[in-house]
Amino acid sequence: MFTGIGVSPGSAVAPVLRLAPPITTSPQDSDRGPASDTAAQLAVLREGFTKAAEALKAEANVRDGEARDVLNVAAQIAGDSALHASAEKHVKAGMPAGHSVTLAAAEFAEMLEKLGGYMAERAADLRGVRDHVVALIKGVAVPGVPQPGHPYVLVAKDLTPADTATLGGSDVVAIVTEEGGPTSHTAILARALGIPAVVAARGASELDDGAEVLVNGASGVVYVNPSAEQRQRALAASAAALVTSGSGCTQDGHPVGLLANIAGPADGVAALEADAEGVGLFRTEFAFLDRSTAPTFDEQKALYTAVLAPFAGKKVVARTLDAGADKPLPFLPLGADENPALGVRGLRTRVRFPELLENQLKALAAAGAESNADLWVMAPMVATFDEVAEFTALARGYGIRTCGAMIEVPSAALRAGDILSEADFVSIGTNDLTQYTLAADRMLGAVAPLLDPWQPALLDLVALTVNASEGKPVGVCGEAAADPLLALVFAGLGVSSLSMAPRAIAGVRTALLGVTFAQCQQTAEAARKARTATEARNAVRDLVPAALLAELGLAQDGLA
Repeated sequence: MFTGIGVSPGSAVAPVLRLAPPITTSPQDSDRGPASDTAAQLAVLREGFTKAAEALKAEANVRDGEARDVLNVAAQIAGDSALHASAEKHVKAGMPAGHSVTLAAAEFAEMLEKLGGYMAERAADLRGVRDHVVALIKGVAVPGVPQPGHPYVLVAKDLTPADTATLGGSDVVAIVTEEGGPTSHTAILARALGIPAVVAARGASELDDGAEVLVNGASGVVYVNPSAEQRQRALAASAAALVTSGSGCTQDGHPVGLLANIAGPADGVAALEADAEGVGLFRTEFAFLDRSTAPTFDEQKALYTAVLAPFAGKKVVARTLDAGADKPLPFLPLGADENPALGVRGLRTRVRFPELLENQLKALAAAGAESNADLWVMAPMVATFDEVAEFTALARGYGIRTCGAMIEVPSAALRAGDILSEADFVSIGTNDLTQYTLAADRMLGAVAPLLDPWQPALLDLVALTVNASEGKPVGVCGEAAADPLLALVFAGLGVSSLSMAPRAIAGVRTALLGVTFAQCQQTAEAARKARTATEARNAVRDLVPAALLAELGLAQDGLA
């Protein structure tokens, strides 16, 4: 048995298939010719980068949402001129083409990891691109998600973002990795695809190919050679019918809005198919990606109008551009911060580039005016009263009727009353709020246990925010909202809406309908009394009816 962090609920039983390790290179390699033939090696190198960029872009074009964005980033890295120049430098110094890519990628990866935060995550993208280019240079199969023609559990030390982005439509029925955390790309995309997943399971990569395992993506436990009873429980849980339509509410009618997190029009289709009551987080970054210049007012208006159109009569909460030093854009020259997670990002970019936010607000207001959707707009990375006051005044001046703020920084939660004296609503981003509260980089696998959204300190901040709201809407739009049991806790704390990947909505809807509001309040009280995240989770499990746990696929498979 292996234990890790369950990041995508559900159970699956299948044989193990391990992800192939990266292709190794050395100075002694002969990549389609001797290393001494510099011209030939440069030609092979350039061909490898070009073909990798083209293949990744083509794959991105047939994907949606987060998967598309991840593959577009990988394609950009494969086409990066600085990476090309570094690799060419090594070829000219006498290294073979493949090893030159390895050396150049190692240099850039080390630089990115030192920056931390979002930039450290780009190192994983870079390694995935490295493996792709090296395979093309050597003329061997590109490493990636296997397609054996039968269901299997994918086991790896870690997955590159590009690997994870190609899971949709594959034979993978569950994922187990030794590294990663609850807010990694693996976790986010597994939840979006509805694939059970466990990360940070130490020793799991030593499992033999073909070994049968049962993966419980809720408890974070991986059972090797499960018993017949455990297999039967897992199959019964996976076949359980979830409530796929209807407004979010508890058994006794207490309303909790069930909304979707989306990044563009394609995600909106999935949200409507899941019968979401609206959109709780529209990540407007999709309008700014893959561009060397900022999108114009007309371009933004057209994009936002396309997103809003299907949601007539429903709420759509748009978050203004969450970019900056930790999420660099080519047209946003902010320079490098030593600690990007604490640097110029989100609303803070307005100080240097006020026209960027103003143009976006004008485009959102214009799109909202032409739509029958109920447009709400909020700012990311709000830390003080002054910031929210300036933002809401600016947004209202451009015609935004409902203005809010993200609660991602502890100072905003601690002074939520001040924030809500200006804002019409707030939305709690649990990913960043956990990172900043626990002082744990959300991209660093070594501190993944600290990023557990069941941390009592995080729940205390949610409670503080709700208690200061005086009836104004308080939503949760971080990944934690997709956890059916944690959704009960949030409802008990008084959160008015939960926003998540569309595939998670049915599970949360089912969980809420299985208990009363009083029971939700009991789970909230028990979770906050706990001293650790594990204690909080177990305390809530003990309060939830066993039949509901089984229906949600959250039973412990007959053990512990």
